[in-house]
Amino acid sequence: MPLLKDEFARAAVLPSGYFNKIFTDTLPQPHPVRFPSKEEIDSSFFRNDTVPLKATAPLKNDTTPRLKNDTVPRPVIKRMADSVPPLPVVDSLFLPDSSVMADSVLIAEADTVPVKLSKDSLSAPVYYKAQDSIVMLVKKKEFRLYNKADVKYEQTQLTGNTMVFNQSTGILTSRMGVDTAGKPVEKPVLNDGTTSSEMDSVQYNFNSGKAMIFQTRAQYGEGYVNSTKVKKQPDNTVFGFRNGYTTCNLDTPHFAFRARKIKVIPNKLIVSGPANLEIEGIPTPLFIPFAIFPISHGQRTGLLPPSYVVNQQKGIGLENGGYYFGLGEYLDLTVRADVYSYGSWGMTLSPTYRKRYKYNGGFNIAFSNSRFGDPEVKSEFTTSKDFRVTWSHSMDGKARPGTNFGASVNFGTSSYNQFNVTNAATRMNNMMYSSINYSKSWAGKPYNLTLALGHDQNTSTRQVNIKFPDGSFTVNTLYPFQKKEMVGTPKWYEKIGISYSGLLRNNISFADSTFGKPAMFDKMQSGIQHQVPISLSIPVLRNLTLTPSISYTEKWYLKQQVVSFDQATETYDTTFNSGFYRSSAMSTSASLATAIYGMYAFKNKNSKVQAIRHVMRPNIGMSYTPDLASKDYYLLQINKEGKMQRYSYYDNSPFGPSNPETFAGITFGLDNNLEMKVKSDKDTSGVKKIKLLDGFGFSGSYNLVADSFRLSPISLNARTNLFDKVNVSAGGTINPYQVDSFGLPVDRYMWQGDKFSVGRLTNANIAISTSFQSQDKKSKEKEQLKEDLADQEETPDAQLEEQRRQAELMRTNPGEYVDFDIPWRLDLSYSLNYSRARTVDRLRDTTIFTQYLGFSGDFSLTPKWKIIMTSGFDFRLKQISYTTLTISRDLHCWQMSINLVPFGSYRQFSITINPKAGILRDLRINRTRQFFDL
Repeated sequence: MPLLKDEFARAAVLPSGYFNKIFTDTLPQPHPVRFPSKEEIDSSFFRNDTVPLKATAPLKNDTTPRLKNDTVPRPVIKRMADSVPPLPVVDSLFLPDSSVMADSVLIAEADTVPVKLSKDSLSAPVYYKAQDSIVMLVKKKEFRLYNKADVKYEQTQLTGNTMVFNQSTGILTSRMGVDTAGKPVEKPVLNDGTTSSEMDSVQYNFNSGKAMIFQTRAQYGEGYVNSTKVKKQPDNTVFGFRNGYTTCNLDTPHFAFRARKIKVIPNKLIVSGPANLEIEGIPTPLFIPFAIFPISHGQRTGLLPPSYVVNQQKGIGLENGGYYFGLGEYLDLTVRADVYSYGSWGMTLSPTYRKRYKYNGGFNIAFSNSRFGDPEVKSEFTTSKDFRVTWSHSMDGKARPGTNFGASVNFGTSSYNQFNVTNAATRMNNMMYSSINYSKSWAGKPYNLTLALGHDQNTSTRQVNIKFPDGSFTVNTLYPFQKKEMVGTPKWYEKIGISYSGLLRNNISFADSTFGKPAMFDKMQSGIQHQVPISLSIPVLRNLTLTPSISYTEKWYLKQQVVSFDQATETYDTTFNSGFYRSSAMSTSASLATAIYGMYAFKNKNSKVQAIRHVMRPNIGMSYTPDLASKDYYLLQINKEGKMQRYSYYDNSPFGPSNPETFAGITFGLDNNLEMKVKSDKDTSGVKKIKLLDGFGFSGSYNLVADSFRLSPISLNARTNLFDKVNVSAGGTINPYQVDSFGLPVDRYMWQGDKFSVGRLTNANIAISTSFQSQDKKSKEKEQLKEDLADQEETPDAQLEEQRRQAELMRTNPGEYVDFDIPWRLDLSYSLNYSRARTVDRLRDTTIFTQYLGFSGDFSLTPKWKIIMTSGFDFRLKQISYTTLTISRDLHCWQMSINLVPFGSYRQFSITINPKAGILRDLRINRTRQFFDL
């Protein structure tokens, strides 16, 4: 009979020496068994078939249980306790029943004789299975597995088409199969617990752990090693002969580094001798004397290879070469440098620090020396020494509840971006901002403290503003007349609330050329502001609320600024008086607010539109502000004719001057909301709400005690979101007064003229934006990935820092981070600004319209070609704005990006080709041409 023919066979290999004992067993032999001849075994092996066992006729009166359709008896076997010491003695011609587990101890009923283990016994069981059949050769101490064979010994697993194991030598041989078309199938795969290797054939020694592998392909991290012949050592070290290293996962890779000899140290690195780069099977002229490919995980100190570039202004160069210092769990340092053939150079220091569940952050300190032109021609030679410092710090909110510290710093010389940055977004932004904040709140207390440092810098005007130290201390609203235990409806006086806000501010405004010099500190202004508001909320009617309030503000300054006009030079001189100065202000107000609802329902029940609802939210208030700041102002001569204008001693102070005029008047405003109900089969209620206008309204004030111009300009605003796709916002200002022939306001309303008019529209603006994109082919997978990340309780600080760096790389090199799963995407924005003013000679009005249309998007020419474009059009100047064009090509294991800036002062063209794998990311080919309009 065929032994377990067409079944999935599995068993544990019996100890060596068992085959010699089997026929001296004391079990009764019901009939003799004849083994197949050597010729039969060999011929059946090459036919990939099993060997039938032949037996004589059964004995008389034999009641031994038998297998179905089998003349060979099967011994009665039962499971015993694992603590039974005797070793199992079972006829090796029969496999244990599938119901018997591998860790169970098996014994025959009639035998309790212990068995000696031979010297070639293995240290652990070998588990094996095959889909077609398993054949055991007792005399040769071999077993053979056919079709999808699988053998596991300790941490090593080997799968293949056919396998032969010799227990005497401990060598397991596995070979691939061949289908009817002659193509290889079921190649052996060896997995040692750390790496997985695919091969044509393998010989593995269970005793020594060594292996000889032929035509293998092993994966180490992001890379693959193809070798003609490999020797594997017991410590999993690999020595390869005629090898190729690649990051392409195809059987025939697009590229590879070919080396005669190679050594692989698991979880550390791959080392080779001289190697040649081969592309599409064709050797290239690029040779390297040796190669080291790290495959270790975690922090490792080592070299960072540079990238070869060609820059039109700086010459041939090597960029981003350096060294990485792994300084432990909490700190590391990256040092990179750029060197160019025309003399330019740059250096960047990037230390990062972290402490799990506490904080993380990093610095980036860059220095550069840029040289352009020929030093022999002074008129054409320029040089610039620049620096830039960035710092980011974030604190885990759970580290110290109630306390938070964060930093986002970005400052440097104004010309750094001009000579050292090629990305369009950074070049177009001429502002740098920095902020460092510390905040603390006390549990169970109404106190809050905030300390900050702020910085803003205009790289065009080279003006720098610094706020330091900047702090605030606030006390949340307290209700001093409120009972500790509220019972029933509170009295009106119990709703009186009082709070406090104190601000500390220091301002320095200077030109970047005076940084660190005494002139910088001479312009420092300091001040403290105290503000105590008292409020009360009283419900007058069901939908009407009265809110009276009173607020007192006091400002303390250490300097007064006095500006004087120099008659001879027609310039202004500024002097500062040091001392302690105070400025006060007070205001009282009372306001009423409510909401009015209106609904119009359509009578036709079959109409698509069911109803339109209009909500109005009017507010009106009375306010009074006395004049407490007249002493803070003086008259300043502004020209030779002696014209005077009022100025304040605190015009450039941190909190500015207080209002010198008395105001007692009315404030008013109105906000509207418009919605529509339509029938919808998709909604369970049968109707759907659509917002026509999220809000539109106006606001203004009227001063009852002013001698003229009592009505303020009226401010208009509107906003909506159409179809959940188009965002619209608009605003404007209407001046209600007439003007004379010189454009000066006259105390006469516009509607009092010959023609009725509500006022003059002095300025207006409207902005529209929308975004469209095609369906993402892998949207479900990406959403699932986002959900999985959101479900994680904590994201390691190092991972957050890596995400931040990756986002920065995506902004800098958009062509290298393209989502080919979205066929097309389009973002549109339109803005229109209107302003009406008087010409300089004040003889006529001038109207200025500014229109800008911006668009950005991408589309796929083919599944592997993507075009990305960002541009716009200025209708006033009739010019195309700063335009960037990127063409990206997916080359499977490589990628190509072409970046083009065709217009403007910073025209640029660059092409980059580099592998996708992170381990070979610095192996890039780059060609850049820049055209500075200096």
